Amino acid sequence: MGPFILRRFLHLIPTFLGAMFLAFMISQLSPGDYLTARELDPNVRPETIERLRARFGLDQPIPVQFVRWITNIAQGDLGESFSSNQPVWNVISGPIQRSMILVIYSTVLLYALAIPLGVFSAVRQYSFGDQVISFLSYIALAIPNFFLALLFILLIFTVRTWTRELFDYNQLLLPVAQMTSSNHLSMTPWQKFWDIVWHMLMPGFVIATGGIAGFTRVLRGQMLEYMGSDFIRTARAKGLGERAITYKHALRPALIPFVAGIGGLLPSLVGGAGLVEIVVSWPGITPQFLNAINTRDVYVYLGLLVISTLLLIIGNLLADILLAVVDPRIRYN
Repeated sequence: MGPFILRRFLHLIPTFLGAMFLAFMISQLSPGDYLTARELDPNVRPETIERLRARFGLDQPIPVQFVRWITNIAQGDLGESFSSNQPVWNVISGPIQRSMILVIYSTVLLYALAIPLGVFSAVRQYSFGDQVISFLSYIALAIPNFFLALLFILLIFTVRTWTRELFDYNQLLLPVAQMTSSNHLSMTPWQKFWDIVWHMLMPGFVIATGGIAGFTRVLRGQMLEYMGSDFIRTARAKGLGERAITYKHALRPALIPFVAGIGGLLPSLVGGAGLVEIVVSWPGITPQFLNAINTRDVYVYLGLLVISTLLLIIGNLLADILLAVVDPRIRYN
């Protein structure tokens, strides 16, 4: 295992450099840069524009800019934000943390619901419960999560409209926007924690629905395949109980494909929750990323790509190690 990990780390260097070169070149395809729009401002003097270009290195050829950027990354510097005049890490660290709160919750919810639902569907194949789970899974797979978030917002407001005549309350049953309440700063630490938890219940569930549906369907198919295998019949012939057969002999190999997919989990923590963050006004990484693209703050969205690429490579290495732990047939020399 040691030589394998060392080889993978050595392969990481050219892979990372190639990915960063491709990302940097793509970022340079659109005409102009951050200072192009400022050139049209009559209040900004040409001398100021030239000074800023020299400060950020935008007056250098693209290959020189790339080498300078990679050198800074090797020193732990992601660059400086054009719009905020501060280090890129200071700009993206807050949105990354807020997105990780939401994505970690949705990931835990995914595995906590998908595994028992997939096992239930496989063990009780063609039962009424299996048909209901399959029906809901197909619906969840067909509806984009940002549109599902809009439907939940409409549902919450509709329920409030129907019940406000019966019950005297002014707030929604569940928050539909933002990460915290308006009086969040005046709360105690414990109240702040539950305020964030209360606000992430709906968007976190919406983010997890597609993954739960897909995970459940695939796990059901994997379980059914293994439940009909010869080693399962042998286990029954030896007198093992159904619980041991289901969870020890069938579920463990059925989870192997999902262990291989853990490599994509780490970058998803930085990638954020996509358009759901936009719909519910969650101050995460997706709004920050789109704003950086809109303002041509190139080092901000390149910084996000750097972290995502590193996490993807590290995640794939962890997935390989976990596969060797879960599947005894896999050995690395």
